[in-house]
Amino acid sequence: MRFVSPSILCLVLVVLTAGPARAQEPVADRVPVPLSDPGRPVTLKVHLIEGGITVKGSDTKEVIVEARPRVSRRRERSSEKTEGMTRLVIAGTGLSVTEEHNVVDVSAMSHSRAVDLVISVPVKTSVKLGCVNSGDITVENVSGELEVNNVNGSVTLTGVSGSAVAHALNGNVTAVFREVTPAKAMSFSSMNGKIDVSFPAGLKANVVVKSDNGDVLSDFDIRLDQSARKPIVEDGRDKGGKYRVRIDKAVYGTINGGGAEIKFQNFNGNIYIRKATK
Repeated sequence: MRFVSPSILCLVLVVLTAGPARAQEPVADRVPVPLSDPGRPVTLKVHLIEGGITVKGSDTKEVIVEARPRVSRRRERSSEKTEGMTRLVIAGTGLSVTEEHNVVDVSAMSHSRAVDLVISVPVKTSVKLGCVNSGDITVENVSGELEVNNVNGSVTLTGVSGSAVAHALNGNVTAVFREVTPAKAMSFSSMNGKIDVSFPAGLKANVVVKSDNGDVLSDFDIRLDQSARKPIVEDGRDKGGKYRVRIDKAVYGTINGGGAEIKFQNFNGNIYIRKATK
């Protein structure tokens, strides 16, 4: 296993003057990560508590990770004399990167200070990304299996190929596909935000769409299948319970004759299923 870790602390000096102090932008930690086999596809795994993640595919044979801490602009008031003194702002990222058999795992000490990551990868890269607070997730120009989850932020996939499972609890989910893996199921979901996904015009798929408080719009010719909405039976009478029948609220349909299943599920927000423009 390879382990790469830059210095933990970046010291940013801010000179206190009679006027308001100006904080310099913290310097980003930058780590180039050599791959075990540059000719093979890559898997990237990243999880942050506070901060955002941007992944960019490019013509590269390595993975380059840049981490930049966010420095609070708020200053604590103090009755103590500070004239002529220098305030040291500790702005470290705690960046840690491991690589083993083309699997790159990135983490940062983001539980107490937001850290923004910008990661350059080969185009043939699968990703597993997660954020909790204070940032969005953006993936550009990669081809592979994409698993992206953001709790309090948006998810944006641009110019991607392959398959995706994308979820934003409190944020929008936006995706533009160049190509899709024909036999791979996909899922796009949000609780409070819109879902806007563009596919190639030749997409063949079985779609399952559910929107509790929003509209569903598409410029694909989606053939609805009412027979797929079969009753769901729950019989608990043998255990002293009740017999219950309910009908699924989801809408089922096919695009271009059907194919792999693609699910769209939203609670508050519209769902857009588009043909990608060339």
